[in-house]
Amino acid sequence: MADAIAKGKYVGMSAQKVRLVVNLVRGRQADDALSMLKFLPNAAARPVAKVLRTAIANAEENFGLNRDELVVTQAFADEGPTRKWRRFGARGRFKPLLRRSAHITIVVAEREGAAS
Repeated sequence: MADAIAKGKYVGMSAQKVRLVVNLVRGRQADDALSMLKFLPNAAARPVAKVLRTAIANAEENFGLNRDELVVTQAFADEGPTRKWRRFGARGRFKPLLRRSAHITIVVAEREGAAS
């Protein structure tokens, strides 16, 4: 059974926020997950949907899998590099700003009972 993988790297939001959306997608059918992501209010829904569409396209083009039979088997968000900015506060103090990023990975595969 072939697994199609797609990765979105250096997404400009924290991995903690992306994980909230990714946890909703894991284990669902690919088309159902896409339609659910379309209506989520979270900002992380857009990059997750983009990576999911890429994973579906990889499955169709590279492995010849049927789109209707695809299931999100694995989905996770890892921390990317953190850019450290500085802001100066009152009395000569230093206020660090951390611009976090994330790496999104989604794996789709055909459902177990799918006819090949």
